[in-house]
Amino acid sequence: MRIYPSRNKWTHKGENGKVLIISGSKQYSGSPIFNSIAALKAGADLITVAGPKRAMDIAAAYSPDMITYPLWGEELKREHILEILELAPNFDSLIIGCGLSRKEETYKAIRTVINNIDLPMVIDAEAIRAVAEDLSVIKNKKVIFTPHAEEFRILTGEEVKPDAKDRKEKVKRWAEKLEAVILLKGYIDVISDGRKVIFNKTGSPYMTKGGFGDTLSGICGALLAKGVELLDAANYAAYINGRAGELAVKKYGEGVMASNIFEFITEVTKKL
Repeated sequence: MRIYPSRNKWTHKGENGKVLIISGSKQYSGSPIFNSIAALKAGADLITVAGPKRAMDIAAAYSPDMITYPLWGEELKREHILEILELAPNFDSLIIGCGLSRKEETYKAIRTVINNIDLPMVIDAEAIRAVAEDLSVIKNKKVIFTPHAEEFRILTGEEVKPDAKDRKEKVKRWAEKLEAVILLKGYIDVISDGRKVIFNKTGSPYMTKGGFGDTLSGICGALLAKGVELLDAANYAAYINGRAGELAVKKYGEGVMASNIFEFITEVTKKL
């Protein structure tokens, strides 16, 4: 399939994907930027990122391309839920979890938001931990989980080895059980919807800097907003993020940062 087909000449703003992002906290102000710019670079027309005010102020100052929706306070709380649910019908996909606080009140808010939104969604980072406490909230949802090994353990209760065969069996089994797509990040990314299993081998050992998982989620959310199916979105997002990371590492080496891949995402997508 072509995930970037030629566009209709009469297409208009928003027709090529609108992404809602719930991200950030007082401490983690970078995640909303990584999510948002990666989504825009991957072809989404519009993104709106909602999060605590400090993180949104920093994000808004970073780039005028980002639409920010500040939520009062230092972390996501119960009183923000209604505002988020009122925003959601205007979007095509949801990204939730990156940079959020690791507090029970935030986890409760995450679960309520997920339970009440029917958009295809990328669940990452703290949202994985929140959902792990009550898996019923993803029932009948269109979900891509993007865990690293520890988040996979928290989600499933099973540890994975640094071994592709071990990861293949466990990711496939749990994707089937959860009725979701799982993209387990690693030296080789393992992706499954419970039926098919895909290995992605792009990426670099230098992509251990904070933020590379956030850019992956951003790309994945953009593809979902364009109408790409869950498994394909996870597969291509892993490829794009990894390949863009390889190009960034080639240029910057040990000094590579997650923000460096912004300049390379479009170089990769042009070839798709």
